[in-house]
Amino acid sequence: MASSREEPRSSSPGRAGPGTEPAPTADATQLDTGEDFEVLEDEEEEEEEDLSELPPLEDVGRPVPREDTQPSEPGRGDTAEEPQEWLDVLGSGLLKKKTLVPGQGVDTRPRKGQDVTIRLKATLEDGSVVEEDPALTFTLGDCDVLQALDLCVQLLEMGETALIVSDAKYCYGAQGRSPDIPPNAALTLEVELLAAQDAPDLELLSGKEKIELANRKRERGNYFYQQADYVLAINSYDIALKVIGSSSKVDFSPEEETELLDVKVKCLNNLAASQLKLDHYEAALKSCNLVLEHQPGNIKALFRKGKVLAQQGEYREAIPILKAALKLEPSNK
Repeated sequence: MASSREEPRSSSPGRAGPGTEPAPTADATQLDTGEDFEVLEDEEEEEEEDLSELPPLEDVGRPVPREDTQPSEPGRGDTAEEPQEWLDVLGSGLLKKKTLVPGQGVDTRPRKGQDVTIRLKATLEDGSVVEEDPALTFTLGDCDVLQALDLCVQLLEMGETALIVSDAKYCYGAQGRSPDIPPNAALTLEVELLAAQDAPDLELLSGKEKIELANRKRERGNYFYQQADYVLAINSYDIALKVIGSSSKVDFSPEEETELLDVKVKCLNNLAASQLKLDHYEAALKSCNLVLEHQPGNIKALFRKGKVLAQQGEYREAIPILKAALKLEPSNK
């Protein structure tokens, strides 16, 4: 359900979500507790680093294996079992996979958009176990979990158990996860693919189910926003909006319709904030206008629209919009 409060904290490295937030950034200190992560940016413009260098999942489907193991010693005989090869998933050496227990064939690999269930064990380089989950379920390709999992689980065959060694970049990055995962920590993930099935039909979701699903995607976007990964934040907000905007064969109550609209407005406002961070002004302007169609007095959308117009040099249009925002909330700095 749409709520102004964050979900309880979670310790799962699989779902690096709202429960695993890093220390607040300059933006995060201005969070509106009434609307999650709908942050008004400071007037100072700082150069933002684009932390999203991952290729789309479609481009990672058939990686070229690289053998990192030592060759067999001569004279050992041809019948000796060959050591499993490490698969360099991205070709950079930062994300590698090795099969421990073979699966049921390449035709059983899960597809992007399916709901998959895995057994997960995560350890640090010193062998410390930081998480064990016997049945972690997520939508493959939606960035619901660690990027290392999202990229590698699509390469697993049903029943396969694999070892994944990942650089911190595809796990918890420079922030780490307090208190058990330090900053810039590489992780070793032991993963078994247990199940894969098509995601539920959005048209058949009840109002409650649709609200809960949209909020989960929105909260994932909030996590990426706090991590300053605005490309993935935009991806999560877009998925949430797709859920909200999908047609339905189920009747919703007026209260559910109102709640869905509330989630939609929050997603659009946070989408605009992320687009501004990437200087995508036209896209941010469109997101603001969509909010104002539903709520003409939405203070965040007015502020961001005025900011976009000012950035584009449209000061005559920006000034009255910013004045309107100021009139609505005179004490808002």
